Amino acid sequence: MCGIVGFTGTHQAAPILLDGLSKLEYRGYDSAGLAVRDGEKAAEVVKAVGRLKNLAEKTDDGKALPGTCGIGHTRWATHGEPSQTNAHPHVSGNCTGSGSGKVESEVVGVHNGIIENYKELKQKLEHNGYAFYSDTDTEVAIKLVDYYYKKYLHDPIDAISKTMVRVRGSYALELMFADHPGEIWVARKDSPMIIGVADGETYIASDVPAILKYTRTVYYIDNLQCAKITPGEVHFYDLNGDEVTIEPTEIKWDAEAAEKGGYEHFMIKEIHEQPKAVGDTLNSVIKDGKIDLTEIGLSDDQIKEISSITMVACGSAWHVGMACQYVIEDLTRIPVRVELASEFRYRRPILDPKQLVIVISQSGETADTLEALRLAKRSNIKTLAIVNVVGSSIAREADNVFYTLAGPEIAVATTKAYSAQLAAGYSLAVQFGKVRGTITEEEYSKYIEELQSIPTKITKILEDKERLQWFAAKFAHIQDAFFIGRGIDYAVGLEGSLKMKEISYIHSEAYAAGELKHGTISLIENNTLVIGILTQNELYEKTVSNMVECKARGAYLMGLASYGKYEVEDQCNFVTYVPTIDPHFAASLAVVPLQLLGYYISVARGLDVDKPRNLAKSVTVE
Repeated sequence: MCGIVGFTGTHQAAPILLDGLSKLEYRGYDSAGLAVRDGEKAAEVVKAVGRLKNLAEKTDDGKALPGTCGIGHTRWATHGEPSQTNAHPHVSGNCTGSGSGKVESEVVGVHNGIIENYKELKQKLEHNGYAFYSDTDTEVAIKLVDYYYKKYLHDPIDAISKTMVRVRGSYALELMFADHPGEIWVARKDSPMIIGVADGETYIASDVPAILKYTRTVYYIDNLQCAKITPGEVHFYDLNGDEVTIEPTEIKWDAEAAEKGGYEHFMIKEIHEQPKAVGDTLNSVIKDGKIDLTEIGLSDDQIKEISSITMVACGSAWHVGMACQYVIEDLTRIPVRVELASEFRYRRPILDPKQLVIVISQSGETADTLEALRLAKRSNIKTLAIVNVVGSSIAREADNVFYTLAGPEIAVATTKAYSAQLAAGYSLAVQFGKVRGTITEEEYSKYIEELQSIPTKITKILEDKERLQWFAAKFAHIQDAFFIGRGIDYAVGLEGSLKMKEISYIHSEAYAAGELKHGTISLIENNTLVIGILTQNELYEKTVSNMVECKARGAYLMGLASYGKYEVEDQCNFVTYVPTIDPHFAASLAVVPLQLLGYYISVARGLDVDKPRNLAKSVTVE
């Protein structure tokens, strides 16, 4: 959730570090800091609470910090309140202050993740003469490195390896040692970290956008490895201190893809990028009118042997699973269960050796989803990952990978990654159905044709967004909203409700429409906004009936229907339409007006659309 950056080379480090941190603001943070070394001089540490601009002002946009080697961090408070003292970087010396200014400490470092046994380690260090100035687990980790560094004759590899063995939890550590000028040392367990090299300079970050403008050649350090970073070089080591080889990966994204490109916010830009994200994802597997899963690694024989499917994810990715569940079961007749990753791993799930576990994650680093994947693998269950980031932890550890081609997604509220994940799920459903003989060749061809029509139909929805902007302005100050639907429409409602609450801070809930009379309808008051989703022909009349019941109790009704269902206007106060498509794939269209609605309400309320309060793009800790 925090962001880390590092640089060593020939250019001044601080401006590069600030630029990198600015590309990671979407991850969520409450404070930020830099540590920069100028040759053999002591590191200078500067921290600030609040937005990154406060740190930039303190350092004159980095120009006031000389030196060509440095590390930076944006902190999301876990242990210890948001404060300058608790902000990173932290130092190993027994400082009486916050560890800011020129520091003569042996070790300076930053950390993403959570050290679970920090209290135990802190007691050990206190017995050995260490004093602590902050409330963070990170300071404990930095001082533990210092302890072993002095114990093992100032050898960074030994110090880091011994620390990694003692620490329980997750971490991406970035360290500078006083007597190793120009070097940065890193270590990783379960928290993301990438290292980029270009033109005699080396970059470190927790996510690709931070270094994309400088290099596309990156290394993904493996779990329980450390690395020595020098200008233009990187050397990797295992826990035994033996050097290991990691092959570089080329990032295909353009640097411009991580910029706003003239849009007011990343979210609205990414909403408009959905036709391309969906089209690119579909075209990666649809060849000459047929779906080809060869590159994903699933053979027809393996598909035929699947006894059941469990889809595991968090947040919007879980909503993708909810929508795909209906499609996969209907087209393949394979039983599907959709699980929250944070619950799946703790309830001793019953796993069948012939089942397939599909994990879904945009970043490929979501902590609970990653652990769910590992649980499945320990049980010898075949795993398939749907991820957007090449080389991410989930991508590396899953048996098979379906890469979505959404490009970098910067806004915290996902849009194009969600839509690309739906496209991936649809492709699996159609191909599994063909291989298992549960759909005919004629149906197979029709479904592929319908899939390929999705990008054009999303574009058509985006061309008519002004009416939604007007509607959003009218309802910008509501207190509550309810989304209702049945079947796939219910799954769409879950995502629409999340979009509204996460960026507009309006209380919203999604309910299966048939459940209203089991308690929920008691919440309806005059002018309560109820949004009914009506794309499933077989369930259309039942959902309209449920909406009318809400209207009779004073609700203001918004309908979201397919073209041709114009009679719904007789019942609703406002209706927006999406193009007609095979009902299996309607979620891809119905979600777009709900994304726009959440966006425009947030804008009308004057909120920070791309960086909503208390949220982070990638949840890499439990």
